[in-house]
This record gives sequence, C-alpha cells and structure tokens, in this order.
Amino acid sequence: MRAAGYGRGERGTSIGRVLGLRRLRYFLTVAEDRNFTRAAERLHIAQPALSRQLRLLEQDLGVELMHRTTHTFELTDAGRYLVEHGQPLLDQAQTLDSALRNFGAGTSGRVVVGYGTSAGYETAPRLLAAIGSDLPGLEIVTQVIATDAIVSGLYSGTIDVGVVRCPPDAPGIESQLLRLEPQGVLVPETHPLAARTEVALAALREEAVLLHPRAANPGHYDAVLELLQAAGIEPRVELRDVSVDLQHTPVLEGRAVAIVGESTRVSLPPRLSWIPLRPPATLEVRLLARTLNRPPAVNSFLAAAETIADVLGWRGAQA
Repeated sequence: MRAAGYGRGERGTSIGRVLGLRRLRYFLTVAEDRNFTRAAERLHIAQPALSRQLRLLEQDLGVELMHRTTHTFELTDAGRYLVEHGQPLLDQAQTLDSALRNFGAGTSGRVVVGYGTSAGYETAPRLLAAIGSDLPGLEIVTQVIATDAIVSGLYSGTIDVGVVRCPPDAPGIESQLLRLEPQGVLVPETHPLAARTEVALAALREEAVLLHPRAANPGHYDAVLELLQAAGIEPRVELRDVSVDLQHTPVLEGRAVAIVGESTRVSLPPRLSWIPLRPPATLEVRLLARTLNRPPAVNSFLAAAETIADVLGWRGAQA
C-alpha cells in the first residue's frame, strides 16, 4: 500500500523520468550527514529549500524515503535502498557527464588518420606520437592508403584526417599545411652523385627519375616534374612497378634515381644515399579534413597538429 500523500499522480511518471540527479545528490548528502543543517551548508542551499526538494522527490517516486521528527529523521527501507543503489547511479551519471563534455570539447573521441607510405617514414609517426602525448583522450586509428583512397574516405566518412603530399584541391575538403619538406636525390651508394654533399637538379639531366604513376597522386607527380622542368630538364620517367617498395628497388638496381623528402632518411635502406638539393626545394605535406560534419575531436587534432608542426619547425621557410 502506498504511503498517504505519495501517489504517482495523473502524469504516469516513471523513476527514470522523476529521479532527478540533483535531488538524488541532495538526498544522498542528507543521508550521509544525518543532519539537514550540515547537508544544506555542504550543498550551498537553504535548509527549507532542501527539505522541499526531498519532499518533491518522495512525491514523484511515490514512496517515503525518511521518517521525520522535529530534530531528526530515520531512513525508511526505501530510503536505505536508495542510499545503497543511488550513489553508484550518481557516480555513473557524473562519469557520463564528464565523458560527454570531453567529447564536446574535442579532448576525447575517435580520429581515423589515413596517410601514404612516404608520410609513414617520419612525418606521420612523429605527428601522431606528439598528438597522443598532448591529447591522450583521443583514440587515433591509422590506415596506410593511397591518396585517392584518402580523399574518397574523407567524403564517405571512413577517414577523418589525411596526411598527403601535394594533395589535390577537392570541394568540401579543408587543407592545412603540415610540413614544407626539403627534397633530395636518392641514389645507390655506388652512384657518382653519392659522394656529393648536395646535388643540383641539372646533374640529373641524363638520369631516369622514379615516380609513382600520376594517377596515384597527380599533385606530387606534377610537382616533381615542375622542379625538373624549371631546371631545364625534360626527364625520362620510370614508373614504380609496385605501389609500396620500401627498398626503392629500381634505384638500388641503378635503373633510376628518385627525388624524395628528407624524412626518407630515417629508414633509408642499406646501400642507398640521400643528398639534399641545392638550391633547396621543398614540397608540401598537408592535412586534409572534411570542412563540415566533423566531430570536435578532429578540430582538436588539427589545432594540435598546427602547434606541433611549428614546434618541430616543419612549416618554416626554405633553408
């Protein structure tokens, strides 16, 4: 039988709707202190207002939580049950509230990052390690894929951020400069150029130049050709046989040289040498992200990347 005065009422409310977390916190504080005055002080609320909120909680739940006297009270069986089960509920709600606020602030969430093989030598690992340190609440998932697949993934939503050399212009895709990467020439250590400390592009006049097919990344293909043509060279292009060749086999076999970024040096295969170009030449590495409909975590990722790139000196003027 219901206690008099604590009926459910005509609204048909349920505990999930009426058990307000604020009133639950009030009740648990009173139950812990066993004193309305002390509880009111802790909660920074007037004692009459506190008593009124607890009575409203009882009315909404349709059960008496405490027997009151002039100076004290006793918990009912329902009140003791709510003490036992209410605190975990309140803790979970506070955890959920904190988690959702972190999602909203962009300090937590999942970011899928796609990058090509060239960015995997140094650029992507250093960037992602630094972001992981600065934003430990982010879950960063990586995929090593081609440029066209990165752009497609950005449109479909399977990729959140792309790390791309000389990316194409794409509607609805935002581009942010990450690195101006100095370029150099990759040759076998037996090549005459390997003994030099720097190489002029004119020295490549008689060389075949190794490139991925233009379809794999038109921007990078065209940028390398523009460098050579600006030096008065119409290059003989040798296309890579496979999309991923960490050994740079055609270079190692002496069939071609390659113009690659300085990040290649961190994992240079044996018997290959990288020599910087003089005058210096740089190519852009950029971050790509959807302009619209992206989670706050992506905004935090991009902002952190900008700071990290500046700290590392990646976006400075050519040397």
